[in-house]
Amino acid sequence: MMFEGDGGAWLGIDLGTQSVRAMVVSADGAVLGAGTAPLAGRRDGVRHEQDPGEWWEAVCVASGAALTGRSRLRLGGLAVCGTSGTVLLTDGDGRPLTPGVMYDDGRAVAEAARVGMQTSWALPKALWLLEAYGGGLVTHQPDVITARLTGRGTVPTDSSHALKTGYDVEREDWPSQLAYLGDVLPEVVRPGTRLGEVCRAAAEATGIPVGTPVIAGMTDGCAAQIASGALYEGSWNSVLGTTLVLKGASARPVRDSAGVVYNHRAPDGSWLPGGASSVGAGALPVGVDPADMDKRAGEYEPSGVVTYPLASSGERFPFLAPDATAFTLGTPASEADGWAAVLQGVAFTERLCLDYLHHLGAPIDGPLTFTGGAARSAYWNQLRADILGRPARVPEQVEPALGMAVLAAYGTGTGRALADVADRMVRIRTVLEPRASRTARFVEPYARLVDELETRGWLPTPVAVHTRTRLNQDTIDS
Repeated sequence: MMFEGDGGAWLGIDLGTQSVRAMVVSADGAVLGAGTAPLAGRRDGVRHEQDPGEWWEAVCVASGAALTGRSRLRLGGLAVCGTSGTVLLTDGDGRPLTPGVMYDDGRAVAEAARVGMQTSWALPKALWLLEAYGGGLVTHQPDVITARLTGRGTVPTDSSHALKTGYDVEREDWPSQLAYLGDVLPEVVRPGTRLGEVCRAAAEATGIPVGTPVIAGMTDGCAAQIASGALYEGSWNSVLGTTLVLKGASARPVRDSAGVVYNHRAPDGSWLPGGASSVGAGALPVGVDPADMDKRAGEYEPSGVVTYPLASSGERFPFLAPDATAFTLGTPASEADGWAAVLQGVAFTERLCLDYLHHLGAPIDGPLTFTGGAARSAYWNQLRADILGRPARVPEQVEPALGMAVLAAYGTGTGRALADVADRMVRIRTVLEPRASRTARFVEPYARLVDELETRGWLPTPVAVHTRTRLNQDTIDS
């Protein structure tokens, strides 16, 4: 069933770290076409940059591939997501003056300390760029693409990407503390807002039909959440790739004095709280067959050791500890035991994230969805459900580009809620049920990890106490 007044399908574009992905999606969630194009970056120590011109070239290739052979397809609209915290400077006509400084570029240390933000946030990088290059307009990664698509020199940015540049999503305005920057900050609109239409030059370059509505997007993390369908109150999407990101839905912002949980504003004005941990698949050893190691890891439930599997130094969620490093309590009995310990350690951290959100009073009792590259591992998915002790859904598609297609459908629709649009377009592949006997096996190692994190001074005692209380209650109930 098509939406009333739709164009038949929508295009989502995802500007990732290593590639651009484009997907054409129908109103019932069928992927009608897809295309990818690689991106190259420049890394040198803490420096990580990309060429904005290559973003556009990759969009042209990926979109063209997704639309090849579909000249008669009517597109209802498109939206673009990018990496959160990636910024550059442009001139008044939208021409890049600087490279794109990527989300994980670490040069703005002094600026981050000055504004009280993490170096991964965009504002410290923007301040660093303004000082290093002498001026320009602060621009977010997707804005480069939407400006080219619409043929305008500059376009408003969306509040999702602007969040990490210091935009106040509650007041929906730039805060007075940034007034000294003058007019270098962009106009901001809510995600789902119509920015314009694809111009003729862009249509010729990309294959996207002239006049296709261009809708303001969201960050890649929010895009993945939309693609998961986790948009109703209390729903959560756990995105597991190199690192772990949890994003949920709430009628009110989740307050966190520690600052590890932040809130995006949803297109309808509700809230998408979330946090990003540094644990994840990036901590797994390379040079081995993951499928084979997953199979062997099943012999170690639980592992003989407890691991906190940080993919890089420093932790951001469920606690803030810039000096945190990965650790293992004990010595693995084998390579497979060590692999199992990392898989379990990520799941323990995932459980601790949910415990922390409960400690903050966030609604967490809705459906849980697994997305991200690691969701391709059936073994790890079931292990996570077992350790969490709750059901989990795995969608057919886990691409942020799908989330942007859903947002484009919402932005060009007839007033339906974003969650309702996602319900129609997100297809669930698997529903995992936790196995109570397995859940019980992991109580003791999870408690050991919580104790160790508290002992090291990383996990605040009130959070540790809350976590143990919940664990004890779960044990009694079982």
